[in-house]
Amino acid sequence: MTVPAAPHPETRADDVAGTGVGEGADERVRAAVREAVAGHAPALLDLSRRLHAEPETAFEEHKSAALCAELLAAHGFEVTAPAHGLDTAFRATIGSGPVTVAIACEYDALPGLGHACGHNLIAAAGVGAALGLAPHADELGLTVRVIGTPAEERGAGKALLLDAGAFDGVDAAMMVHPCPFEMADFRSFALGTLDVTYTGRAAHPSLNPHEGRNAADALTVAQVALGLLRQQLPPQWRVHGITTAAGTAPNAIPDRATATYEIRALAAEDLRELRQRVEDCFRAGALATGCEVTLERPEPDYLDFRGDPELLRLWTANARELGRAEPVERPPFACTDMGNVSHVVPSIHPVLDISGGACGPHEAAFAEAAISPAAEQALLDGAVGMAWTAADFAAART
Repeated sequence: MTVPAAPHPETRADDVAGTGVGEGADERVRAAVREAVAGHAPALLDLSRRLHAEPETAFEEHKSAALCAELLAAHGFEVTAPAHGLDTAFRATIGSGPVTVAIACEYDALPGLGHACGHNLIAAAGVGAALGLAPHADELGLTVRVIGTPAEERGAGKALLLDAGAFDGVDAAMMVHPCPFEMADFRSFALGTLDVTYTGRAAHPSLNPHEGRNAADALTVAQVALGLLRQQLPPQWRVHGITTAAGTAPNAIPDRATATYEIRALAAEDLRELRQRVEDCFRAGALATGCEVTLERPEPDYLDFRGDPELLRLWTANARELGRAEPVERPPFACTDMGNVSHVVPSIHPVLDISGGACGPHEAAFAEAAISPAAEQALLDGAVGMAWTAADFAAART
């Protein structure tokens, strides 16, 4: 159980109290949900700050998951932790209504950058939405399922959770994400990762070079092939990567070279074609140099995000009622494993402005923005907005 801390002076808990006007759920219940989030504001802000102060990377989020799960358990949720075969995943449920809404809580951080993607806010907003709905879940006809989803930055935790059944029986799924602008209809690239290992034959570059098979040369050939391939790729397809090993001394022909690459496309269907063409470039490097190549996928593919029109309409109306900025429209600019969920379950992934465009995710400055007053107001607005959207969604079905 966390110890609640006072909000920043600039972030007022009563900013989230009041009466919401929306379609679907009874106005009285919507107002009560908003007031419930306001009542939990000190604990939610404290949760966000504690996650931010102790960032944990993919599949190592033991304290982060526990902090979220403990706060939910303290307010009557039935919590399973660990869950679905992942040590840092959890599942928390309350209510017994016929409509099941899943709220995804991300809490992994970036290596070396901490919470420069603001997942501390995502987790706290998700917990806040669930706490706001909890007293009214049965009245609303809801079963509220909070899923702690590790390893969004690397590892595709939600894809693993999907396969393990975490989203089985879910009618709608949602989360919010901090950003340098406001956007309801979030769209993302599909993303695939490729680990490449060349195995050659070591030799002395002067004494017996003819007996060597240069693994670093194999990687060079592949990179040249990729550079030429890019000229024929559609504008929104991306190929980028790094060399992780290519020898240890200039006077030894390297017998091993490794690289990690990412590929991106607008849709999962395109990603399959792009992967084949990229892998052929790496095979060409092996063929040209007499080396062997191993191509591995270290994680599931991240699929493109596809927002549900009904949920988007409900969210947009609720965000306006909360006084959020008008959403912008932008082409895909990121990747998320929430895309995998959206291919199976009606989903939304709106983004909330916390920096006014001054900095963006995966920048050091964005980690500072993630505990700013604007960020904490976005946290509370996101909690209320998701809770209202879940309530409205359930009302339309019961």
